[in-house]
Amino acid sequence: MAKNIEITVEEKLRALFDLQLIDSRIDEIRNIRGELPLEVEDLEDEVAGMNTRIDKLKEGLEVFINDITNKKNQIEESKTLIIKYTKQQDNVRNNREYNSLSKEIEFQELEIQLDEKHIKEYKVQIEQKKEVIDETKEHLKGRVEHLKHKQGELDEILAETEKEEKALLKKSTTFEKKIEERLIKAYKRIRANVTNGLAVVAVERGAAGGSFFTIPPQIQIEIAGRKKIITDEHSGRILVDPELANEEKEKMEKLFKKIHFI
Repeated sequence: MAKNIEITVEEKLRALFDLQLIDSRIDEIRNIRGELPLEVEDLEDEVAGMNTRIDKLKEGLEVFINDITNKKNQIEESKTLIIKYTKQQDNVRNNREYNSLSKEIEFQELEIQLDEKHIKEYKVQIEQKKEVIDETKEHLKGRVEHLKHKQGELDEILAETEKEEKALLKKSTTFEKKIEERLIKAYKRIRANVTNGLAVVAVERGAAGGSFFTIPPQIQIEIAGRKKIITDEHSGRILVDPELANEEKEKMEKLFKKIHFI
């Protein structure tokens, strides 16, 4: 049965600091991309929305065009009925029949006037919709150009960084496996609670990196001894001595260069 290999506190500290350097490099790559992916996504949604609006406006346009055709057909039907009723008036037997036909003719003439009024209204609506469609198309053209520009920027950055990021993520997972789960959970919790993502920092000028609170000399000696995991009482970050930090930075810089040129 294989025995578990117990690693020293120093090895844990080195592994944690290495993991921090890798994760910080990933953060740096993602910061280079910045808000571009979200910006491109928003532009894509905006362009899709404008295309949908144009489609709906065109559908509305078709409705008015069909309505005009229907009204014109109704006008022709009314004209046909007027001709029919006028001819029938020549063969009526009394005034009552004549007056009845006259009312029918008058009704059809009013129908024609109403249909012509509707046709004019529809034509105004068509012109208004055409103007909106043209304006929307012009605006859409500008947004599409802007989207192409931003997508080009994003593609360029992705081409430069995507391969490196994937390699670093793989390395990050590998380094996590070297560290016990309890420490990894603590590391991730601290990273999530600090703005710059630094969970493991070196002591700089007697204080935790990025902090103004001085660490007591006795604690600094213990940190340099690398015999136990020590955290900063103010920020909760895991602390390492400057010498260890510099050694690991040099080592990881070589790794980063190697990954970058893969």
